[in-house]
Amino acid sequence: MAPLRVVRDAIVTCERCTRLREYCQRIGREKRRAFRDETYWARPVPGFGDPRARLLLVGLAPAAHGANRTGRVFTGDGVGGSGDFLMSALHRAGFANMPTSRHPDDGLALHDAYIAAAVRCAPPGNKPTPEEIANCLPHLDAEVAALPRVRVIVALGRIAFDAYLRLLRQRGHVVRPRQVFGHASLHALPTRQWLIGCYHPSRQNTNTGKLTAKMMDDVFRLARRNLRAGMVSNL
Repeated sequence: MAPLRVVRDAIVTCERCTRLREYCQRIGREKRRAFRDETYWARPVPGFGDPRARLLLVGLAPAAHGANRTGRVFTGDGVGGSGDFLMSALHRAGFANMPTSRHPDDGLALHDAYIAAAVRCAPPGNKPTPEEIANCLPHLDAEVAALPRVRVIVALGRIAFDAYLRLLRQRGHVVRPRQVFGHASLHALPTRQWLIGCYHPSRQNTNTGKLTAKMMDDVFRLARRNLRAGMVSNL
């Protein structure tokens, strides 16, 4: 099991997906007008959070002008963006020390929580290919292995949900076919952990009301309740 710093280095230097690497670098050169004076990260984005976390959040992928610019997951996608929406919920639940996520030096710290992603490079149209998801799965596997205290996983969106179950299958676990994604759905895993589905906090979901602050709070209350209850005792 490699420590997180080694896992981070492997993620940042990854060149497995030519399409994604070219896209991230192009976005970093062209930039958005509001960020024209900034230097974009434009590399694969590692996870972020508490190395002793019991709660793991798995997102989809970095935003082209968010984490692909800042180098930190769910960071820098604007006021009211997915980073702020997610961090506000984590703050209300006691997992974050502040309710916003604007830049890597903003003082944000997570307590008992760690945020990773199914894909570590920003994909065109926010749509990674199945091959790109598969190429990136070893990075999630390595981070999970370096977080031995994780007991609850919150999958932010169907792609993250399916990626985590695929990871378990690749590790040799038998995953029951009834594990179907749904918001606030709770699933017992063969690893004696819980998997919770959650709609992704994208602007498309939050601006349309598909995902509300209350719905997000419900997910983290469910996570808290299962962390207090401990490991799954009867699968």
